Amino acid sequence: MSQGNEDKLRLMVVDDEPDNLDLLYRTFRRDFEVLKASSGPNALQILEREGEMGIIISDQRMPGMNGTEFLSKTVERYPDTIRIVLTGYTDVEDLVDAINTGKVFKYITKPWIPDDLRAVVQQAAETYRVLKKRTNELRRALRRESLFNGVMTAIRESLDYRSMLQTIVASIGRVFEASHCILHPIENGHLTKDTFLYRDGTTDPDRTNSEGELSSLALDEGILIQTVLESHKVELDQGDADGQPYIRLIVPLTYQHNLLAILALYQSGTAYPWLPEDIQLIEGVAEQAALAISQAKLYQQIQEQTQQMRAELQVARQIQSNLLRQSMPEVEGLTVQACCVPANEVGGDFFEVYVHPQGDIWLTVGDVSGKGVPAALFMASAISVLRRELAQEMSPEPEVVMQNLNSSLSEDLIGNNRFITMVLARYNPVTRHLAYANAGHIYPMVWSHRLVTTEVSEPGRAITVEPDYLKVRGIPLGIRPVWKAAAGNVTMQSGEVFLLTSDGITEATFTDEAVENGQQTSSMLQQTGLWRLLMYEPFPFDLSHLLARVRSHNSVQEDDQTILSLEVL
Repeated sequence: MSQGNEDKLRLMVVDDEPDNLDLLYRTFRRDFEVLKASSGPNALQILEREGEMGIIISDQRMPGMNGTEFLSKTVERYPDTIRIVLTGYTDVEDLVDAINTGKVFKYITKPWIPDDLRAVVQQAAETYRVLKKRTNELRRALRRESLFNGVMTAIRESLDYRSMLQTIVASIGRVFEASHCILHPIENGHLTKDTFLYRDGTTDPDRTNSEGELSSLALDEGILIQTVLESHKVELDQGDADGQPYIRLIVPLTYQHNLLAILALYQSGTAYPWLPEDIQLIEGVAEQAALAISQAKLYQQIQEQTQQMRAELQVARQIQSNLLRQSMPEVEGLTVQACCVPANEVGGDFFEVYVHPQGDIWLTVGDVSGKGVPAALFMASAISVLRRELAQEMSPEPEVVMQNLNSSLSEDLIGNNRFITMVLARYNPVTRHLAYANAGHIYPMVWSHRLVTTEVSEPGRAITVEPDYLKVRGIPLGIRPVWKAAAGNVTMQSGEVFLLTSDGITEATFTDEAVENGQQTSSMLQQTGLWRLLMYEPFPFDLSHLLARVRSHNSVQEDDQTILSLEVL
């Protein structure tokens, strides 16, 4: 019980002389609630039973336990109490000991002057009231800070929506010593079926309570809940139930004029009911709780949207993968290999291998600018138009196919600030003639893999094989409405490989040590670095082995990686 709320302060007088006790009692009984004790031990027993005193007046010289010793035993438990020492002696050491050990407010000698003693005690009473007021203010401030910190901790530590609701109801119910506390979430202006409960020091997380349970716990709060749901204002109700006083407080949790939840707190049969400042503090905490709930709901929505997007992208990845050739054609005297690995779930790289009814083998690798879904959509369109062009009765020329592709796609590409780089090659297995058209893509490579592996396998022999970069090239598709460029031609020999890659291969970060067993320096692979890798590829040429070497030194894939090869046996 707070002394600051009593009409009379409690004053204890301690003296081993009965006459002095009676005199002190008569002096102060009208202005104070006076308790008498005949010794230090007796006074400690009374304090244990009655609790804190506003003022203690104690004689110094008492048998068994003197005043200094007695008062020192009260300091730790009752720090706010004002202590006054009476003595008939002027022992300086006693005076210093009493002030230092017993935290004495005044030291008065016997016999005392009644008016002077009254003035000292009145001053002590005023000091106690001021001290108690400041102590209570500090305690409330610390309590407010502690609760606010608790709510903020809940915000930081629990972004899960349901976990957040349970944390809020438990922390508020516990700190404010509620008999029980119930949180009703609000969705679209209506109460949800879920409720979150704190009751007498326990919590029931993730529990939906039956209406019967809530009625018995919440003292039939339905009308007040509905009122708060409509008004968005705090409702307070006090009364008696079964002979026990109760307080019922219904608080809306609102953020940016949006009602997120309703908090119902109940106190019944307590000796320390909520004061107005407690209710004000609860309302302040509710604002922080509303912010926490808002953030938790936003986090939950983002998580759900992210999961949905990931699921949709997985489907899109599968669809895009199915657009590419799942198996390579088996053509006598040739080996065709291809692989495409998107940097994200979907990407803009693509390849195509098509065997024309006349026997020509069509090969292409392309790259739509940008990444993700927009690039993937243009990739799908490019493959669709390309297959239509290649399916003509007569096998067309590569540069003509490029022109038709640009004509079909340029309007959409230009309108969306996109372009496509690609190489399209036509190989005739009979004549071994390869014609190609290049729309701003990386140069294709041709080299004799059989010869280079032979040279590498002989110790001390110089490697004389050099790759042939096919450098006839035009602008990317989608730059201009009309695409024009010459076609390139090459005749391939037995043991030679024709290689197409996207820039995700040549721009992959690589270490020179892995290529030349030299000093470790990270740089882009580029076509020269790719050639150094190719020189040490085993025979027969295995595209998956090459790609694995590239990816093993490229821990973070920054771009789609596509590679295609045609080897003449």
